[in-house]
Amino acid sequence: MSVALLSFAFFIAAVCATIMGYAIQRGATCMVAAVDEVVTQRSAWRFLGLTEAAVWVAGGVLLWRVLGGHETLPIGYPATLATVAGGLLLGLGAFVTRACVFGAIAKFGSGEWTYVLTPIGFYLGCLTIWPLIGKFPQMHVASPLFAASWLLVPFALFVGWRSVEVIRAGRARMLAAHIWTPHHATAVIGIVFAISLIAIGPWAYTYALLSLAQGETQGVIVKAVLMVMLFAGALVGGWTAGRLELRAPTLESAIRCLGGGVLMGWGSLLIPGGNDELLLVGIPLLQAYAWVAVASMAVAIALGLAVERWFGAR
Repeated sequence: MSVALLSFAFFIAAVCATIMGYAIQRGATCMVAAVDEVVTQRSAWRFLGLTEAAVWVAGGVLLWRVLGGHETLPIGYPATLATVAGGLLLGLGAFVTRACVFGAIAKFGSGEWTYVLTPIGFYLGCLTIWPLIGKFPQMHVASPLFAASWLLVPFALFVGWRSVEVIRAGRARMLAAHIWTPHHATAVIGIVFAISLIAIGPWAYTYALLSLAQGETQGVIVKAVLMVMLFAGALVGGWTAGRLELRAPTLESAIRCLGGGVLMGWGSLLIPGGNDELLLVGIPLLQAYAWVAVASMAVAIALGLAVERWFGAR
């Protein structure tokens, strides 16, 4: 591939990362918020929104493949007890932080500056135990998605339905709103991530932090720049919504964000993969380990919220 084409692909990915950060902030996208909604309101609206992001990624990548395109995709891993343990740690870390890696971006973009410590904690968590792990499982698990091209039919119907819904709701009103519905936000996230995935391959920001902790050099700069663009997009979202303020972090919030990030880093190494990579790559590609890890993460968050409510009621 020529240098010019690579530069154009990176430009597309950078634009997508910025839009993705903006959408995460506007939709307050977060796994913790989704589980809390189930526990407290008996509603799965946010969970369905996260699922919709995966549907857009799966449909986009599958369509690209059917049209003859190719992209770089990560290998799959076997689902093991380590996957379950990693998901539980990931969920515990998100509960402690009060935000998953998506939610940390949303809160940072809303002016809660202490959440910049979450990715720092994630990196430190990966850095401390990576020498103990040494390497990931080498089993390659092919994605069953590409053997099911018939899924493009329901995906086309889904796209048509969503397009009509957006037109009826009014695109201008959605873009001007300070808070997007979970489905609007996750639809944008899924679409732009699918485009960037096709353009340059997987680049989830937790993957960039993990690569740095491993001491890798190949492709790390690209992923690091995209991570910066992701957070910049969230800041733009917060600024245009009038929510950016100078809020001094408390010691408690700093410990929560840093410590929770460390726990999520540990969990991500055991799975392996952060919840952004699981939701936007593993689950869309129908990889069993991703589904097991996300389910374990949700259970850990739900248990944490239940225990918190139980002690609060005493």
